[in-house]
Amino acid sequence: MAETRRRLRSSTVVLGGMGVLAAALTSCGSEPDRRCVDRDSYTYGDGYRIIADRNCNSPGSSVASVGGVDAAWYYDAEVSGGYAEDGTFSRSEAVDRNGFGCSGSGSGGG
Repeated sequence: MAETRRRLRSSTVVLGGMGVLAAALTSCGSEPDRRCVDRDSYTYGDGYRIIADRNCNSPGSSVASVGGVDAAWYYDAEVSGGYAEDGTFSRSEAVDRNGFGCSGSGSGGG
């Protein structure tokens, strides 16, 4: 009887651990953190100026030219004061750098 309880406890621990692992893996999607930026706005020390996401949401493209703004998605960047730097314009490179693309606090921009 005592041996049966011990097995049950071991199974519970294993199953509980698998649940935690599954939750950790699914909490990070395959999309890396991204910001819509104006590629013509780069300044040394600040990076690219973050603009509204709608400027980058052109169908079938990651780059758009809207109202004279050269907008593009900038992935996996350090964000500070409305600017993004140290990222990449390549989505696949951003995913490769961070495995499942987990970093930062999600997309944003107005």
